[in-house]
Amino acid sequence: MHTVITPERIELSPGTVVRMLGSWQDYQLLSEQLGDRSLPRIKYRPGEILLMAPLPEHGRDASFLGFIVAALLDHLNCIYESFTPITMSLPEFSGIEPDFCFYIENARAVVGKKRIDWLNDPPPDLVIEIDVTSYTNVDDYLPYQVPEVWLLKNQQLLIYRLQGENYIITESRYFPNVREIVQQCLQRANEQTTSEVIRWLRSCLHQNEQV
Repeated sequence: MHTVITPERIELSPGTVVRMLGSWQDYQLLSEQLGDRSLPRIKYRPGEILLMAPLPEHGRDASFLGFIVAALLDHLNCIYESFTPITMSLPEFSGIEPDFCFYIENARAVVGKKRIDWLNDPPPDLVIEIDVTSYTNVDDYLPYQVPEVWLLKNQQLLIYRLQGENYIITESRYFPNVREIVQQCLQRANEQTTSEVIRWLRSCLHQNEQV
């Protein structure tokens, strides 16, 4: 498949990232053209539009991490809301589509909402991004003040937390030892299905609770 970007068609081969100059209005037109299509992904930074067609491993790993987070939250008996896909946007300034996001502390604020007002509603408490094609930059979430961003890159989990006006790599505020947990799950995922790994994780969490 060749890369095609015209007013009538947008087609990218898997793994392709396209960066081009563009305004907020250009971004909106492309977004409208894509409509309900989940692919390609589209992002806006001031003066720049990025399009990306994920590889299959991208979607698999995003779902996998999302299932892990849900299992941990259920184990902790936390209420939460999760979204995928979702478009976050600040008019004229930013448009971004996280791979997965969770509302935890602010879950009640978005219950039943069909649309989220990114200027007034709280941001997700946790965003998950999978970086296979160097499309991701955690600083894209600074305008939204997302408290915690997980980035899976080269099968290693990096946890960024907002400190003042910047993100720093540190531990998760929600889950102790989560990097070790995720690494164990990723290793098992080389030989087991997602469902088998998540069942194993839930069993381990339950067993540790009984000790």
